[in-house]
Parts: sequence; C-alpha cells; structure tokens
Amino acid sequence: MRSRIRRLAGAAALTRLCCLIAVLAAVGLLPWFSGRDPALAVLRARSAEQDPTEEALESVRRDLGLDSGPLSLLGGWASGLLHGDLGSSWVSGTEVLPSVVSGLQVSLALMGASLGVAALLACVLVAPVLVRGRASAGAWGAMLAAVPEFLLATVALLVFGVWLGWLPTSGWVGPQNMVLPAVALGVPAGGLLGRLVADALPAVLDERWVELWRGAGVSRPSIAAAALRRVLPPLVPQFGMAAVGLTGGAVAVETVFAVPGIGRTALGAAKSQDLPLLQGSVLVLLALGLVTGALAAFARRRLLGPALRDASLALPPARPVRAHPAVPLTLFTFLAVTIGWGLLRDPYAVNTTARLAAPSWTHPLGTDGLGRDVLARLGHGAASTVGTAAAVCLLSLLVALALGFLPRIAEGASDIANALPPVIVGILVAAAVEPGTGGAALAVALISWPALSAHAAALVQEVRASAFLTAQRAIGASPFWILTRHVLPSVAAPVARHALLRLPGIALALASLGFLGLGAQPPAPEWGLLLEESRAYVERAPWAALAPAVALALLAGLAVSGAALTRGRSVPRATPAPVKVEVEVKKEPPVGV
Repeated sequence: MRSRIRRLAGAAALTRLCCLIAVLAAVGLLPWFSGRDPALAVLRARSAEQDPTEEALESVRRDLGLDSGPLSLLGGWASGLLHGDLGSSWVSGTEVLPSVVSGLQVSLALMGASLGVAALLACVLVAPVLVRGRASAGAWGAMLAAVPEFLLATVALLVFGVWLGWLPTSGWVGPQNMVLPAVALGVPAGGLLGRLVADALPAVLDERWVELWRGAGVSRPSIAAAALRRVLPPLVPQFGMAAVGLTGGAVAVETVFAVPGIGRTALGAAKSQDLPLLQGSVLVLLALGLVTGALAAFARRRLLGPALRDASLALPPARPVRAHPAVPLTLFTFLAVTIGWGLLRDPYAVNTTARLAAPSWTHPLGTDGLGRDVLARLGHGAASTVGTAAAVCLLSLLVALALGFLPRIAEGASDIANALPPVIVGILVAAAVEPGTGGAALAVALISWPALSAHAAALVQEVRASAFLTAQRAIGASPFWILTRHVLPSVAAPVARHALLRLPGIALALASLGFLGLGAQPPAPEWGLLLEESRAYVERAPWAALAPAVALALLAGLAVSGAALTRGRSVPRATPAPVKVEVEVKKEPPVGV
C-alpha cells in the first residue's frame, strides 16, 4: 500500500513539474507562437516616434539576441534562473528581479488588505446562519461574488476619490492608497468565502456533538467557534485559491487605480512583448500559487490534527436547501425578457444626437457614448458572454469527469492551473493569438476545471468504496456496466450542479478579460467590453455600466437558486451511497439509548 501511495505521489509530482516547464517554455516562445516580430513591439515600446526601418529593427534583434533563435534565448534564461538572475528588461534595460519583487510586494500588501475586507464581509454573511442554524440558498453571497471588481473600483474611485475627495484616486504612496482597491477586491471575495462557509455550517450544526454540547450547557459562542473549526479544514484550499486570485487576478483593479502590482506589471510586459519581464512575473505568480497551495494544505492538516490520521474526518453532506420555485423563475423570466427584447434591436446603430440619453421608452436602458442602444447591446452581448461561459462550463465539466478517475495525475496539473489566475492566462493567450472571444474562452477553460475535477475525484472514490458496487461485482456485473449505470450517474449530477454554480464566475472572468482588452474587441457587444467602454462616462451615464453589472449579478442569483432548487428536489437513488446510509442509521436510535 505504501509503495502504491509513493508511486501515485511521484506521478503527481512529475505531472506538476512537466506542467510548470510547459508553462515557462510557452511564455519563452510567445513571440514565435504569435507570428509577430518582437523587435517591432520592443522598438515601439522604447520609442513610439522612431520609424520601424529595417536597420532599426535589425539593431534591436542584435541587441536582444533574437537572431540566435527561441531555443537559445529560452536556454539562456533558464541558465540565468539557476543562478538567481531573471535577466534584463528588453524595453528599459533594467534588471527584472527588482521590478518583479517590487510589484510582488505591492500585490501582497493589497492582498492582505483585501482579505481583511473579505473576512469582515464573510462574518456578516455567516453570522445569521450561526444564530438561526439554517442556511438560505446563498443567492446574496453569489450575487456579491459576481459583482465585477473593476466596476466597484470605478464607482469607489468616483464617489470617494472624486466627488467626496476623501481618498486618493491613483498611485501607491501610503496606506490611504490601499483602501479603495482593497474594498473593490474584498467585497466579491467576501461574498464567495461567506457563501462557502454558510453553505457548510447547517450540516455541521445538525451533528450529534452539537446537541450533546447544548444539553451539557456549553455556551453558544463556544459551540459556534467549534462549528467554525469543524467547517474550515475542507474549505482552506478554497481560501488559498481566493488569495492567489486577489494577487494575480487584481489586474483590472490595479489598472483602474494605477497600482504598480505584479499583475499590472505582467500586463504591460505582455503588451510590449518584454519577454524577460513577462517570464519573471509569471514565474513569481506560479511560485506564489504553489506556495499558497502548500500552506493551505499544511493549515488543513493542522486544523484536522489526529482526525486526519485516525479517521480521515470530512464534512458531512450539505443539507439540501429547497429554493422557492418563484425565485429562479422570476430571475430567469426577467433576464429572458430583457435579453429577448434587446435581441429585437440593432446593437450597432450609432446616433450621435442621442449620446448618453437617459432611459426612456425609446431607449429603455439609455444609450452609450456613441448613442447606441444599451438594451440592444446587452441582449446581443448575452450570446457572447453567457453563451461562451456556458460552453466553457460544459467543457470543464467533461474534463473534470474524465480526470476524476485519474486523481493523482490530475493533482499535479491542477496545482499549476490553480496558481494562474484567469487574467494572467488571458494575457499569455492574447500574446500568442489575437485578442478575441475565442482566446478569452480558451484562457478561462484552461484553468476552470481543477475544482470540478477534485469534486469528481472525491465522489468517484466514495462510490467505488460503496457496498452496493461490491455486490454488483459479486454477481458478475462487467466494469463497463458498473461505470455507466452506477459510477457516472452518481458522480455526474453533483458535479453538474457544481459546474452550474461556477457559471457566473466564468462569465465574470470572461468579462474581466473583455474589460482589459484581452477578450472580445470593439464594436462587439460583450458585457465586459460594455463595462470598459462605459467607464469613461460612468459619472454622467451610470445606466450604461449598471446594465451589464446587474445582469451578471442576476445571472449569479439564477445559477445559485436554480442549483439549490434542483438539489432540494432530487430523489434519492435506490442504492444510496454508504455515507448517507451511515448518517441515517446514526439518527435512527432514540436520544436516550
């Protein structure tokens, strides 16, 4: 058994190393993948006024060593990396390491402040569950998590920086510059973390030990603290992923507030094809993600203590929360009517005489800076945003179901995928291919499967160990019959509900890429692009920005309430999983026995 565990751990480590090398090699070969001349991009970044003559381009190629070929450059960079040298910037000529370290320090400070805001908001969302002992469908937390960070950043900048003048609007000088970006990043993260804890608490509060503690007169705060300690270990990896996202995924917020973080550094390097700086930034983000994942695993083991060694203690299955059918039906009807109404209009018709017009019967959601109907652009953009998100979600589901049967192999690749936020992958994909909807979808699809894969692997392990599968093998059932009639049906439905819950997050990731110019390009009516275009006049015409933001929030509420409705009405299988059987048996004896 121990030798088998070692082999599996070795396979995961080998996969992790191969994926890490593949990512770094892909970054080093980006200029040749894209087919664009890196010398031209570097020349324009160095001096926009200089004419790109053949002599000037040849001088840049000789200076950068581009004539020696991509493999020589990549080998030289790897050799310098072994000696702690990340090379020199192709644009500025300065050493890369100080720039990367400086950007990382800024991003880590911003991450810490954002996690503080997220923790406060998560406490607000979790407190009612601890008091009442029951959970809601989690729609409020999901809607907060679906609010675009860059929209919050823009609104906060206008209200508290411009109108009230309380806080600085850009730069990174002192703690006061940290407040607005931390709020913009912390509110969605707090909604996500609060919903995760609030969804897991009710099942824990129903456990036998809580009833015994209450009967023994233990105070309510002590029980709440013990319940939180019981809930946290399985959720710590999710907290680690959120921390990584707050560091590398804060590119949009860093752009709005001109914060010199590591994400903004990577974005600038990708646009100018400053290869050494981009390689250093991506390497640091990968290292940060891997270290954060290791720390999260260590914290989980410490929180579990002997339970992990003796009994492999895990959370009980979450209680089904029955959502009222009116909630998802209302949200779906509202979104469907709005999108359908917009599809009947022309999203590209320009009317300069009606620029920034307020909502009216002619233009129910107003017009944008070119006089285009916001309702029309919102409706036609649903196909680009929601349709692409649904396709990415389906692809992630299929990949997760396939990799759920290869957990150790998938573990190494998932560590690398978790370490790269969607925006950073979008930067890499956009540097290799032209920015567009397909590139943004590819970037999000590359890193959206690990959480679903881990869920599928856990369910596969549980189902394979169940007693009824042993009985099926005893009566001579073929492996294909067991796989298609028992294992896949037991795994696919829960993972599909999980994938549905991730749909708003995928749509938000696509919108973030569109906001940064890495997704759909003008004049496409993509929701993230609508938010980016409306940022310049959000003070005069807030409806142009509110329309796609509210649509994203309503999509999140629909996904959560719809998944809760499906879960609450699910009918138990004739051969339930053994965990459910054990829970039912434990609850059958009376309290006095």
